[in-house]
Amino acid sequence: MNVDEAKKVLRRQRIETPSWAYGNSGTRFKVFAQPGVPRTPYEKIDDAAMVHELTGVAPSVALHIPWDRVDDFAALATYAKDRGVAVGAINPNVFQDDDYKLGSVCNPDPGVRRKAVEQLLECIEIAERTGSKQLSLWFADGTNYAGQDSIRDRQDRLAEALRTTYDAMPADMTMLLEYKFFEPAFYHTDVPDWGTSLTHCLALGERAKVLVDTGHHAPGTNIEMIVALLLRQERLGGFHFNSRYYADDDLMVGAADPFGLFRIMHEIVAADALEGDVAFMLDQCHNVEPKVPAMLRSVMNVQEATAKALLVEKDALRTAQREGDVLGAHGVLMDAYATDVRPLLASVREEMGLHPDPIAAYRESGYAERIVAERVGGEAMGWGA
Repeated sequence: MNVDEAKKVLRRQRIETPSWAYGNSGTRFKVFAQPGVPRTPYEKIDDAAMVHELTGVAPSVALHIPWDRVDDFAALATYAKDRGVAVGAINPNVFQDDDYKLGSVCNPDPGVRRKAVEQLLECIEIAERTGSKQLSLWFADGTNYAGQDSIRDRQDRLAEALRTTYDAMPADMTMLLEYKFFEPAFYHTDVPDWGTSLTHCLALGERAKVLVDTGHHAPGTNIEMIVALLLRQERLGGFHFNSRYYADDDLMVGAADPFGLFRIMHEIVAADALEGDVAFMLDQCHNVEPKVPAMLRSVMNVQEATAKALLVEKDALRTAQREGDVLGAHGVLMDAYATDVRPLLASVREEMGLHPDPIAAYRESGYAERIVAERVGGEAMGWGA
């Protein structure tokens, strides 16, 4: 793709930011509080709107329920629209209540399962009130000891809960089923991989798709192959972009393995799926880094990986592949990855009427100082708020 065509695509790129990343959240041993953190879902939307204002490509914000519960979700959606963004995917939380110690939809207690399903159904209603078209599901369900519960029975319970939820969705809503390699269940996890997620999605129907979280894989996993396979089956629903070094996620996307992010985006571009139905979302918890700048940098990292993927010379790559030119094909890919696309993206932003450097624009805006001064009193939002 030539530079002019790439710039057109980059201007149309869309990356969803998560509400929870603007609050106090982070690693498992300690959440470090920061000044200026939102105290309400409305203030989270303010921060998300600032990210979109400076990048031009982050027009929606995902909600987490009950963390983002408000009395009037339609009013929240209207507020978001007035601020230039929209409510994105709705993410039910069925993992923090004490009732869920042994699982939620897979719990051996039918009363607990019923409670969890009711939460999922409520989130469908919230999605309808906010205009969201995506229900994003992740379950912490699993067991810690062999024999603790029947693995097969738990899969049956999961299938039943997903069917009830899927059948309750309106015709224009998509279910995204995320998987997680491990944690917090240490013997077996009920949805541990893309194959388990895909199996359930295929049983449900075409509006059930797999959500790939880039930080939820075993070390060495070829994530781009998973992406290619799901694209081939038309069951790649979206991404939760983040990064991890040892085990789980929560680092900024592209922080630990920018080449891996590029390889993923290359598969997306090669399949002409960048502007299709795949949802590109961030899922991060910024603990030691400032919230809004971390989100800006994350969006920029995805943009850079996308720009490099768009610059891969497809014809040259296919020729080398057909001819069995191993190093030639690899070289085509590496040439694109080695390209400094920052000037290209700066030009794209200027053509969109934006500052060429979102981080510099944020510093110059005075927004950080303003929210620290204004958000005094009340309780900062975070995990459990």
